[in-house]
Amino acid sequence: MAKRRKETGTGHQILGTGPESVEEAQAEKVGADFEWHFGRITRMGNFEPAGGRGVKIIWDEGGTSSQQGDMTSEQWEIFKLAFMTTGRIAVLSDITGDGWMYDYRFLEAIR
Repeated sequence: MAKRRKETGTGHQILGTGPESVEEAQAEKVGADFEWHFGRITRMGNFEPAGGRGVKIIWDEGGTSSQQGDMTSEQWEIFKLAFMTTGRIAVLSDITGDGWMYDYRFLEAIR
């Protein structure tokens, strides 16, 4: 179990022995209904006349998603970081069905 240090400011620190500690603490903070989903970015582009930035992802659980436009600058930066390194991303979502494929509220690049 991860131990929390005293919170200061808006963030908090996690003390644990591995990545599982961080995942456990994140899931605990957002709620029990959230699940991690992992995928690989296969394409990225900027299509201003056709709706803006675009990204295509192949998900480990099966299926693909393609998002064009409707991305924040922060999300775009995370996608770019992942694409330029391992290509791997993770999303933490509580949306059921296939809706989680487009839920980028909790988005991470994986190394």
